[in-house]
Amino acid sequence: MPGQRTAPATELARTVVFAAFIAVLGLFPGFYLGGAAVPVVLQNMGPLLAGSILGARRGGASVLLFLGLVVIGLPLLSGGRGGIAPFAGPSGGFLLGWLLSAFVVGLIVQRATPRPGLAVLLLANLAGVAVDYLVGIPYWAAFTGDLGAAAVQSLVFVPGDAVKLVLVSLVAVAVHRALPASLSGSAQGGTRTARE
Repeated sequence: MPGQRTAPATELARTVVFAAFIAVLGLFPGFYLGGAAVPVVLQNMGPLLAGSILGARRGGASVLLFLGLVVIGLPLLSGGRGGIAPFAGPSGGFLLGWLLSAFVVGLIVQRATPRPGLAVLLLANLAGVAVDYLVGIPYWAAFTGDLGAAAVQSLVFVPGDAVKLVLVSLVAVAVHRALPASLSGSAQGGTRTARE
């Protein structure tokens, strides 16, 4: 039934599956453009998709689980990176931004339940990318000492991220059409989290 709480085991399974999906995206190697110190990766699609399909609470939990596994040393990031080192470098802010990104995307999508349309998903994922930049660019600047330079260098990510957010939105629309109850139970939880 719409609005019914999802069983805890089901919620846990979905969280784990999306954390695994983010890890699988790390199998695709990243690459550097324009001399930027932060690589272009496909992996940042994972948090967007998690928020788009699971909502704020479960989407955020899947990213938190993934990042926790990375911190303890599993080489799940693009290029086989793991441990604390990736968070202590220029790209660390973008990694931390994934958590907030998934939450923001999920929160916007939940407002449009039971079945968000493409326009809502595009807006949500655009907000998710923007939030990641808002966390990642200042963090990057902390290593370069130049916020302006970090902001300019981050422009190399914009075309790719635009394509990725469109792809994620299209996939999410298809999932919500096929599984209209995918956000059931998370909307209430997400709303409660937003008010706390």
